[in-house]
Amino acid sequence: MALLTPLFAFLYHLPQVYKWLLKPYYVASLFMSVAFLIVRKTPGVCENLVTQREDGNSCDFDWREVEILMFLSAIVMMKNRRAITVEQHVGNIILFSKVANVILFFRLDIRMGLLYLTLCIVFLMTCKPPLYMGPEYIKYFSDKTIDEELERDGRVTWIVEFFANWSPECQSFASIYADLSLKYNCAGLKFGKMDVGRYGDVSKKYKVSASPLSKQLPSLLLFQGGQELMRRPQVDKKGRAVSWSFTEENIIREFNLNELYQKSKKLSKGRAEKFPPVPEEDEVEPKEEESETKKDK
Repeated sequence: MALLTPLFAFLYHLPQVYKWLLKPYYVASLFMSVAFLIVRKTPGVCENLVTQREDGNSCDFDWREVEILMFLSAIVMMKNRRAITVEQHVGNIILFSKVANVILFFRLDIRMGLLYLTLCIVFLMTCKPPLYMGPEYIKYFSDKTIDEELERDGRVTWIVEFFANWSPECQSFASIYADLSLKYNCAGLKFGKMDVGRYGDVSKKYKVSASPLSKQLPSLLLFQGGQELMRRPQVDKKGRAVSWSFTEENIIREFNLNELYQKSKKLSKGRAEKFPPVPEEDEVEPKEEESETKKDK
C-alpha cells in the first residue's frame, strides 16, 4: 500500500506533470538526468567506454554502477516522503539523478566527469525554474510599503509569506499559498508576500533569515495592527527553523483560517452598512426634475 499511494498520486497529477515537463527548464533537466544512460547505451559510443563487467559488454551497466543507482534511488524515496507538491517530487528526482550522473561520469572518465560537472554549474547559474504564474489574491510588498500596509487598519489581519525566488521550497509552496489566498482573501483577511532575498533590511527587521542553512524560507507570519501574532516555522535558539510541513491542511489548522475568515466577513458586512452605496447619477436626476416641476406649479 505504501508503494501504491505515491503511484496513484502521480497518475492523478499526470496531466499537470506533462505541462511542467514541456517547459524548457524541465526538458533540459531531464536530458541531463539521463545523460549517463544515453552515453552508456548509445551504439557507436558505448563500445569505446571502460567497463568492469566480466563479459566485457561496455554497453551495459556493471555491478558498481547498478549499486550507485540503487543507493541514490533509496535516497530519492526517503526525500520524497517529505515532499508536498508534485514539483518537489520531480525536483528531488532530477537533483539526485544529476548527482548520480556526476559520480558515474567521474568513475568512468575524469574528463567526462569534469565536462558534465561544468555543464551542471553553467545550467544552475543561467537557468532558473519557472515561477508560479497562476491566479492569486496576494499583495507584493517592498521595503517601503510593508510597514504602511500592515499598520494601515488595525482590524485587518495579514498573513505574509517571507520568501526568496532562489529557494526551491518557496517555489514549490507558491501554488499552495495562491490557492489559500483565493479561498480566504476578503476585506478583513489579506495575504501578502515579501521578498527577503531582495530586501535584506526587511529580513533583519522581521527576524527571518534568508540563509539556506537556517531553513527559515518560506516563513508565514500572522500580523494584526502591525504586530506579529505568530509564525511558522518556529525558530530555535540556534536560529534554525523547527521542522514543519507547509501543507494546506497544516496552514488552515495552525492559523485558524476558517475562524479568521468568518470574523473577517463580519468586518466586511460592517463596512458595507457604515458606508451605504452612493446612488448613481441616473437615479438622482429624476428627483431633481420632480422638484423643479413642483416649483413651477
